[in-house]
Amino acid sequence: MGSTEDLDYPQIIMQYSNGFLISKVMFTACELGVFDLLLESGNPLSSDAIAAGLGASTMGMRRLLDACVGLKLLAVEMTQEGALYRNTEISNVYLTKSSPKSQYHIMMYYSNTVYLCWQYLADAVREGRNQYERAFGVSSKDPFGAMYRSDEEMLKFMAGQNSVWRICGRDVLAAFDLSPFTQIYDLGVTVVQVLPTASYSAAPCCPSTAECCQDSQDKAGSFLVSLTSSPEPGGGGALAQECVSLYPNSTVTIYDLPKVVQVAKEQFVSPEDHQITFHEGDFFNDSIPEAELYILSKILHDWDDDKCKQLLAKVYKACKPGGGVLLVESLLNEDKSGPVETQLYSMNMLVQTEGKERTAAEYSKLLEAAGFGVIQVKRTGKLYDAVLGRK
Repeated sequence: MGSTEDLDYPQIIMQYSNGFLISKVMFTACELGVFDLLLESGNPLSSDAIAAGLGASTMGMRRLLDACVGLKLLAVEMTQEGALYRNTEISNVYLTKSSPKSQYHIMMYYSNTVYLCWQYLADAVREGRNQYERAFGVSSKDPFGAMYRSDEEMLKFMAGQNSVWRICGRDVLAAFDLSPFTQIYDLGVTVVQVLPTASYSAAPCCPSTAECCQDSQDKAGSFLVSLTSSPEPGGGGALAQECVSLYPNSTVTIYDLPKVVQVAKEQFVSPEDHQITFHEGDFFNDSIPEAELYILSKILHDWDDDKCKQLLAKVYKACKPGGGVLLVESLLNEDKSGPVETQLYSMNMLVQTEGKERTAAEYSKLLEAAGFGVIQVKRTGKLYDAVLGRK
């Protein structure tokens, strides 16, 4: 950037300017069911057939399909009958509702909630607070009031968070050897076997590149507690399911708000998942049960430093000697020069929450202030990273 060619024609500036258009094309194709229809058909379809099947205009659908071809979300074949469209492999895997790795629900959350908040980004920068009041008429002091503004919205949000953990959960849970902990508490999202429900607040997060750390030491107890309180609640149960799959000798207790627990029981976690239990509670206002390991997944990025210290102090007090806390967050580089995804997520924290994304050193400082030591950091190279502190 800054070369003569760049200054002659600002290609990268043009790309940035069109970024939101790209997102909305993908969101709209998901919302209308384009990828689902093509998967179900089993054969390439014409734009007229897709428009008729989805109740859309032929002109509008043709333009949408061609834009998806340009984005490599669809492929097109020219025949004597005209253009026939089909899903690309990545769309079949990640953009169809029926896929085990579907990201459909998180796409809808971004399109219907995050996107609306970002229309007020300039106001958020000027005022230094979230924009739920302007976007949804909900008090900025109640960020979850917007995400849970109806049972339908809460269900969509939880389904969206589950979709993220289906592709990122195993990486963060395998970042360190957690097998010594047989009882895991997931506060706010999912908890392994013994933990009271914690209330959580939400916000999206992000990635980093691979960086090795030593595996966790000792055979610290058998209690793992995971706290998840962010615009991406763990109450849906996907992280807990990943955990018991990866560590079959563990049990996970999901600690979350009562209404979140109720929906998770009804919609996401089968009664046959005997290794997963629930506990209703609010981790800021209710007690946190004794455990060996607490998992705080995308929780701290929702809050300012004072509230983070308050929560971590409660966790430290409840934690058994030799136990620990696992933070799952998107880490900024130490000089905050990137990754760009995490920088953008930090902007989203401004628009949606009271918190921010942090560096590994900043999270380590918060853990040390609460009393935790032997702090290790593992960058997964994907959306979320892991920080482990021991008592």
